[in-house]
Amino acid sequence: MCSVRWLVLLSAHALLVVVPAGRAQSRPYIGYVYPAGGKQGTTFEVKLGGQNLNDVNGVLVTGNGVSARVVEYCFPLGNRESGWLSRQLADLKKSLPKASSKKKKTKGESTSSTPTAVDPATTNLIARLEKLLREDMRFPACAAFRSVVFIEVTIAPDAPPGERELRLMTLRGGASNPMAFHVGLLTENSRKAMLTAPRQRLGKESQALRNRPSTEAEERINIPCTVNGQIASREVNSYRFAARKGQQLVISTLARQLIPYIADGVPGWFQPVIALYDANGREVAYDDDYRFKPDPVILYEVPQDGEYVLAIFDAIYRGRNDFIYRITIGELPFISNIYPLGGRANDSLTLSIRGFNLNVDKYALNLTGVKPGPYPFTLGSRERQTNRVAFMVDTLTETVEKEANDTPAQAQFVTLPIIINGRIDKPGDSDVFQFRGRANDTVVVEVHARRLDSPLDSAVRITDMNGVLVAFNDDCEDLTSGLNTHHADSYIMARLPSDGIYCVHIGDTARHGGDEYGYRLRISAPRPDFELRVVPSSVSLRTKGDASLSVYAIRKDGFSGDIKLHLHNPPAGFTSTPVTLSRTQAVARLRLRGPSTPTKAPVTLTVAGTTEIGGKGAVHVAVPAEDRMQAFLWRHLVPAQDLKVHVYDPKYTPPPLRVPPELTPAQLAKANAVIAEAESKGRKFTKSQVSGLARGIKSLYEKGLLTDIFYGDRIAELGYIR
Repeated sequence: MCSVRWLVLLSAHALLVVVPAGRAQSRPYIGYVYPAGGKQGTTFEVKLGGQNLNDVNGVLVTGNGVSARVVEYCFPLGNRESGWLSRQLADLKKSLPKASSKKKKTKGESTSSTPTAVDPATTNLIARLEKLLREDMRFPACAAFRSVVFIEVTIAPDAPPGERELRLMTLRGGASNPMAFHVGLLTENSRKAMLTAPRQRLGKESQALRNRPSTEAEERINIPCTVNGQIASREVNSYRFAARKGQQLVISTLARQLIPYIADGVPGWFQPVIALYDANGREVAYDDDYRFKPDPVILYEVPQDGEYVLAIFDAIYRGRNDFIYRITIGELPFISNIYPLGGRANDSLTLSIRGFNLNVDKYALNLTGVKPGPYPFTLGSRERQTNRVAFMVDTLTETVEKEANDTPAQAQFVTLPIIINGRIDKPGDSDVFQFRGRANDTVVVEVHARRLDSPLDSAVRITDMNGVLVAFNDDCEDLTSGLNTHHADSYIMARLPSDGIYCVHIGDTARHGGDEYGYRLRISAPRPDFELRVVPSSVSLRTKGDASLSVYAIRKDGFSGDIKLHLHNPPAGFTSTPVTLSRTQAVARLRLRGPSTPTKAPVTLTVAGTTEIGGKGAVHVAVPAEDRMQAFLWRHLVPAQDLKVHVYDPKYTPPPLRVPPELTPAQLAKANAVIAEAESKGRKFTKSQVSGLARGIKSLYEKGLLTDIFYGDRIAELGYIR
C-alpha cells in the first residue's frame, strides 16, 4: 500500500537521526557478537566486531543475572603502529630464556636442572601483542567490523533464560546499537572465533577464503546441547553425535534472529541451511526455511541407534564474520502451533497446543491483568522451556470460527465489532462470515496471522449478498513489524454502499491449509490509533548539549490527528523542545537537551506522543528502534528494548594508565646524537612529523603495549626530547 512512500521517507531521514549538534564523536557500532549467548552459571570470552569503538570502557546487558567487562580492544593499526608492535614482540621473544642444549651425560652425572622462570608480565604482553597483530585486518571484507573487542561475560546460575540485548559503551560515543544475546539452559559448544574476513578481489577470491585445519570441519558433541559457530565463505560446519531409536529430536537454529539485516548482501541476512545425515552419509532430514522464517528447524524421530551428523551452511555458500548461528539439538520441547492465536484481555481460555516432546496438548490461559498487544507464550520450567510463540491480546468481543462456513450460503453470522479466531484447516479451504451493515458505514477487516507466526498468506474480500465485490486486499505493510519482510496479512477499510448483509471471505493465496494455518480476523468500525518509533535507540551528547531523534508515526484505521511529542517523566536535567507531528507528517525530529553534568552511566529516556482520539486524550510511548538497511535498498525500523542516552564532558580526558618514563642517560645521548646528525645533514622528518610519531609511540605505551626500554629507544631514535 504505502511501502514506496515509507522507503523514500526512511531514506530521506536516515542521515538525520544520529548527528547531535556539536558532536564530533561518531556513534559506536557493533556488527556481530560471537558467541551470541551462553549457559547459566558460566563465564566465557565473547568477541565483538564493529567500528567507532575508541575508548570502549563498558558493556551493557539488559535483564538480570548477566555481567560483562571489557578484556581487550584490538583497534585498527596503521603501518607504523603495526611495525612498532611487531618489533616489540620480536624483542620480547628474544628476551625469553632459551631451552638449555642437551650435553652428553657422563657416568654419575646428574641430569636435573632448574628451569629459568619467565616473568608473567612479559608472557601476558606477548599474548596481547600476538592477539592484536593477529586480529588486525587492513582490508576487511566489511569495514563495519574492522575493530575487534573481547569481553568476558559471566552468567549467574539463576539468570532468567531467553534473549537479551548487549551494547558496548565508549567514553564519548556512549552506548552502541543493541545486539541479540541469549541465556541458555544447555551445555554450550563454541567453535574458535574467526579472524576478520579479508576483502575478496575479482579473480583472486580464493585468497580471501579461510584456511583452517580439516580437524575443525567436524566436531563431536553430546546432545542435548547448543552449538555456536560462524560460517566463512564456501564453508560447511558439521557436528557428529549419538542418538537413540525413538528420540524425538528438535534441531532449532538462530541466525537471522541474531542479526536481522545485513546491508551489503542479498537477500539481506545469513540464509542458513541445515541437513542431517546418518552414519552412512545418507541425508535423512533437511530444512532451508521453517515455514516462512529463514531460520531452519528439523523435527526428526530417530529410526535406529547410531551416529548422526548435522551440517550447516549458507544457501549460496557465502560467509563472513557476521554469519553467526546458535543451534540447539536434543530431545527438547517444541511448540509448532497453538490455537487460538489470541484472546480477550481479562478473560480465560483453553489453548490447543501441538509440537514435539510436549507433555500437554491443552493449556488453560488466564489473561487477567494482561494488557492488549503481543503476549509471547512459552511452556516449561526454568530447566526445560519451549520456544516462544506469538499470541495477541485485544479488548473486543471474540468468537471462534464454526465449520462448515466455506460459502456465502453457509456463512457464519457475526455481530460487530468482533474478532474471529479461525483456521484455514485444509488446502483449498476458505471461510466466510456474514454481518449486517448500513449504507455509508466504514468497516475495517484486518487479519493477524503472519504477524503471529502463522504460515497463512491471507487474502480477504468483502462482497454483498449478490456476490458483488466491495473491496479486496492481499498484503498490507505494517511498519511496526520491523523483522517481517513478507507483509502477508490483509487489511481493508471500506465504505459500505447500502444497507444489507455483507460477506467477508478469507483464504490462503496459494490455497494451502492445515492445523497451523490459524488467523485472527477483526471486523469492526475503525478504531483510530497510532504507534510511535524513535530512532536511534542510543545517543550521546555533551554536557549542556543537545541531540535530535527521529520519531515515526504509524497511523492506524485512518487516524489523522496531530501528535504532540515530548519526553515522558525525564530524569533531572533532561528536557525536550515541544514538537508536533502534524496529520500530514509521518516523521518529526525531537530535539532533547542534557544536563550540565555528565552521567555516570547511560540513562534510559522515554519519548511519548499525546493526542485526542474520539474526544478523549491518548498517550502512547514510542518504541526505541534502529534504522536498518536490507540488501542495499530496503529499510526497516527494528525494535530495541531501551532508549539509552549518555552525557559526557568534552573537556574531560581520563588520566593515562601509564606515565612514560624519562629517557635513560644512554637513550638521551642517542637522542642528542640523532638531533646533531639531523642538523648537520638535514632532517629525515620535520619537527611536526617527529612530534606526531612520538605521540603515536606514547599512545601505544599508555595502552600498555610497549615496555619502558622499547619506548625510550624509539623516542631516542626519533631524536625527540620533551
